[in-house]
Amino acid sequence: MPDKIRKVTYYDVEVPHTAGQGAKILSALKEAGVNLLAFSGFPTAGGKAQLDFVPENAESFVKAMKGRDIQLSGPKNAFLIQGEDRVGALADTLAKLSALGISITASQAIGAGEKRWAMILWVSAGDYAKASKALGV
Repeated sequence: MPDKIRKVTYYDVEVPHTAGQGAKILSALKEAGVNLLAFSGFPTAGGKAQLDFVPENAESFVKAMKGRDIQLSGPKNAFLIQGEDRVGALADTLAKLSALGISITASQAIGAGEKRWAMILWVSAGDYAKASKALGV
């Protein structure tokens, strides 16, 4: 079965790098019934952290985030790749981009159990159309 590659919209927020910041936002999304396809969080400079959200439904996500004391950034573009786990799955995907000189801004991949894997992949806005073509989406 071939990998499923799709274009996705994501949003990010900067929060204090303190306990509970992600849980607070994720709980609000849960209460609003917002499903996420992917989520990433990491520390940045100055005691801050960046949280990236890839919602299944962008409109519902934005609605759920309104009125919160956060600065929402986006929408921005990324790719979500899902497939059957196999040796070299990441290498095959990244080689398509490398062959065209497309640098990856960031990526996170994980084995999802049941012989499945997934990756969220970011490239620069200037390379997004070229990467889309390379990935066949």
